[in-house]
Formats: sequence, structure tokens, C-alpha cells
Amino acid sequence: MDLSAITFTDVDPGLFADMPDHASAFMDLVGYQPTLVSPTRVEGHVDVDDRLHQAYGIVHGGVHATIVETACSIGGAAATRAGGHGVVGVSNRTDFLRAHRSGRLDVVATAVHVGRRLHLWRTAITRADGKLVAEGQVRLAVVDPETLGG
Repeated sequence: MDLSAITFTDVDPGLFADMPDHASAFMDLVGYQPTLVSPTRVEGHVDVDDRLHQAYGIVHGGVHATIVETACSIGGAAATRAGGHGVVGVSNRTDFLRAHRSGRLDVVATAVHVGRRLHLWRTAITRADGKLVAEGQVRLAVVDPETLGG
């Protein structure tokens, strides 16, 4: 994720300075790039090609679910990092509405509820003509980052 390509609104970009440029080979392959990050909205895009296809030559549903969770998690982080907290996904429901083979997909995640312990975010993934390709909802738990991974 290229932090220099992101416009931060109502959030200190320094809060994201410790995030690695390349979280994993998997995330590098998916290629999601946020372009706007705020505590209530995240916008971005991904350029898909045949590396992200399933057997029928369309984008794999897991790619859509990954994009949904990533966009929501970035928004949740924007809402909680100033207070020293982080977020983790506890549920991800992604619906696949229209097949897509290649090209740019635009992503918009919006906060439905931002609470002290739980967040609910929704994401829409659209193609160039504005038609909805997938939509999803992610429930995030607010956590102390020091307690994760142990």
C-alpha cells in the first residue's frame, strides 16, 4: 500500500507510518490501493487481471471478500488508532452480484456504526460503468494491538 497515494481526512497520516509498504505477498497480489482514508469513509481501487481469476475466468470471490475486509479495516484503524487501539474483523459477509474479468474496480467503504467496542462497515465494489460488482459488510472488534498474535 502506497501511503503517499492516500489523501487522509480527519486523521493524522502519522498514525499509519508504522504500517509496512507490503503487508504480504497475498496483499501485493490483490493490489488494493486506498486513495482516501477517514474515520468514516475509505475509497480506493484495484486493477484486476487473470492472476486473480477462479476457474471460470472471472475474479475469485475471495478477492472481493479480501478487498471488502481490507477497506473496512483501514477505516476502522483510522477511527481507533489515535486512541491507541486497533481493529480486527470478526465477521465478513460479501455478496457477489456481477462477474468481472479485468480492469479497474472502485471501492467505497462507509461506517454504519463506530462504537467503543464494535464497528460495522459496508463496502461497495463497482466497475467503470458504475454497476455494482460486489458488496459486503464487516463487523470489527476494537482491540488493544499489544494483545494480538500471542
